[in-house]
Amino acid sequence: MKIEIKVPAMGESISEATIGTFLKPSGSAVRESEEIVEIETDKVNQPLYAPAAGEISWVIKEGESVAIGTVIGFVDTDKKGVAEIKEEKVPEKVAQPLKVAEPEKVVQPQKVQKQESGIRQGCEEFIQGFSQTAAKIEKPVQEEEERETRTKMSRIRKTIANRLVNSLHEAAMLTTFNEVDMSAIMLLRAKHKESFFEKHGVKLGFMSFFVKAVVEGLKAFPDFNSYLSAEDVVQRNYYDIGIAVGTERGLVVPVIRNCDKLNFGEIEQQIAAFADRARKGALRIEDLEGGGFTITNGGIYGSLLSTPILNPPQVGILGMHAILKRPVAVDEKVEIRPMMYLALSYDHRIVDGKEAVSFLVHIKKFLEDPACMMLL
Repeated sequence: MKIEIKVPAMGESISEATIGTFLKPSGSAVRESEEIVEIETDKVNQPLYAPAAGEISWVIKEGESVAIGTVIGFVDTDKKGVAEIKEEKVPEKVAQPLKVAEPEKVVQPQKVQKQESGIRQGCEEFIQGFSQTAAKIEKPVQEEEERETRTKMSRIRKTIANRLVNSLHEAAMLTTFNEVDMSAIMLLRAKHKESFFEKHGVKLGFMSFFVKAVVEGLKAFPDFNSYLSAEDVVQRNYYDIGIAVGTERGLVVPVIRNCDKLNFGEIEQQIAAFADRARKGALRIEDLEGGGFTITNGGIYGSLLSTPILNPPQVGILGMHAILKRPVAVDEKVEIRPMMYLALSYDHRIVDGKEAVSFLVHIKKFLEDPACMMLL
């Protein structure tokens, strides 16, 4: 009996997918629920699993785009016996008789002269052959090698490229900058890192402070938690924050839901879980859908300052950067402080410049006095 392998539904907004890599080529024996092919979509890559044990056969090729529900292959269950695991018997080692070294033969003087003559002749022939070969080489090996490599863009990379270009064309994007003194957060982390880990099972990072600060900023400036729909401005009454994560396949933005109701430990746990799933390519479609505001951290790669691009239909994105010790004026004195530049990109169609600057200053205030967030 042949069982169909179909492209499953992968989210409301996804109508087609691209066949990625066949993990099991045609003719392979598969077990039930074994990963057989990787499907690429606009948002995430997802493996498909064998519906039964048997021999697999594909009716499409890698790289083809197919609609949701398309039959892409079959599993022949009549041949399921080939998928069973067979224990290979390890042959027993047979004791081999010990070999006794033969006594060395005494070389006679006449044989030594013949050997020396043969060695001399062999060396002369080798040198002559090498010289002839070198004379035939007209181009360096490096010039003969390919100077360019062409690789087809993945579906995720295409989608990222299109969304970023559309974002620049469709939104009136501007960016405002500020800096934040990270001293208080770093002291707080150093003081409570051990007790925090014992209680929550994860490290206390910087991102949970930024998520909480952004939530307070969105409460004070709700236009940043809205989006355009035709001629209407739709206001979100919830706080779902997207955290940009870089992967080998491209940038993905999993969303932490209802951040206003989560404590620091719960936020850090979700961030750690998303990062782990992103590295393994195991993010689900629902992990990436929605989100009212995005935070991206270029500082982990060493970025000192950058201009983040909006993640439509969102109207705001906050860029974090590297923490560097710099001289700053504090109470009429110059002190060395751990400083971070912040970049806030926003859609000027909804948010005015004054509101954007005030929003970023509001975030800065909570980051430089993190105890305020813990008391709320």
